[in-house]
Amino acid sequence: MKALMIEAEGRSALHDVAERTPGPGEVLVRVRHVGLCGSDLNTFRGLNPLVTLPRIPGHEIGGEIAALGPEVPAGYAIGQRVVVLPYTSCGTCSSCRKGRTNACRYNKTLGVQQDGGLAESIVLPYGKLITNDTLAARHLALVEPLSVGFHAVARGTVGAGDTVVVIGCGMIGMGAIVAAAARGARVIAIDVNADKAAYATRFGAAHAVDASSENVAERIEALTNGDGADVVVEAVGLPVTFTQAIDLAGFAGRVVYVGYSKAPVTYETRFFNLKELDIMGSRNATMADFEAVIAYLETLGDAADGLVTRTFPFAQADQALPHWASHPDALKIMIEV
Repeated sequence: MKALMIEAEGRSALHDVAERTPGPGEVLVRVRHVGLCGSDLNTFRGLNPLVTLPRIPGHEIGGEIAALGPEVPAGYAIGQRVVVLPYTSCGTCSSCRKGRTNACRYNKTLGVQQDGGLAESIVLPYGKLITNDTLAARHLALVEPLSVGFHAVARGTVGAGDTVVVIGCGMIGMGAIVAAAARGARVIAIDVNADKAAYATRFGAAHAVDASSENVAERIEALTNGDGADVVVEAVGLPVTFTQAIDLAGFAGRVVYVGYSKAPVTYETRFFNLKELDIMGSRNATMADFEAVIAYLETLGDAADGLVTRTFPFAQADQALPHWASHPDALKIMIEV
C-alpha cells in the first residue's frame, strides 16, 4: 500500500509500505481523510523534538472498518465509519492511575512517536475507534483537533458568564472558542491574522482582535471593563503569547496552556501571586471531549466545511506539507485518501 513519509527535513514523498493484518483485538481501517496538524508541519520543518525520521505523519484520522481481527467484540462491523483516538496509555503511570490517560507519561501519538495514519490503511486496537455513521466522512478527521481545544476549556472549568480570551485561532484555538461559547461564556478571539480572528466570530466568538494592528492589552482592558479575562487559553506556543496570557488574565483568573513553547519563557512571576492565578497545562483530549465534538459537528452539518482551507488528493499528498509551509495562515489542510 502507499503511505506518505516525511523522509527528512523539508522532504516528503509517497512510499510503498507493507499492509498489516489485524491481530487479536485489532481492526483494519481504510483511511479516508487525514487532517494535517501543526505537529506534522513542525516535523516536516525539522522542529519536532519528539519525532525521529523517517516518519509517516497523521493523527487526525477518519476512515471505515475494512477487516476485523479475532476477539473484537460485537458493535464493530465492516463498513462502519470511524474516528480514531490517536493516543496510547500505559495504564500504570501516575497519570493513568489518576484516570487522566490523555496525559500518560508514556503516550505514543500516531504520527509523532510512532507511524501515523497518512496511508491507505492502518491497524488499530478496537478501543481506539469511535464508530460514527452520522457525520459526513470528510468531517470525521476534524474531530481530533477540535477535541484538543474542547479539553483545554474543560481544564479551565469554563462556565456560563465567564469571559474567555483565546490566543490563536487555528484549529485547536477554534475548538476552544466553540467549546467556551457552548458553555455560555463570552469569547474574545485573538490572532495575528485578521481574517482568522474575524472568522472565529462564525464559530462563537463575540469579539475578534487583530493582534497585528491593535493594542491587544488595551482592547482586552476595554472589553472587560478593566477586569481582565476570567480564563485565557493559549493556543499558539510562543514565548510572547505565554507571557501575554498571564498579562491578560484578571485577578483570580485561570490560564490554560494548550500550545507549548519551543523556546524558554521568561516571566514576571509576581503576577502569579498577586493575581492568585490558576495556571494549567492541557494535553491531548479524552473520550468525553471527542464525544462532545462529534455532537457539535452533527449540529453543524455542511457548515463544518468552512473549517477546511484546502483538500489535497492522496496522489498529491507529498505537496501538502510544502504548501502549508509556504501558506502558514491556512486553518486546516486535509488529505482525501
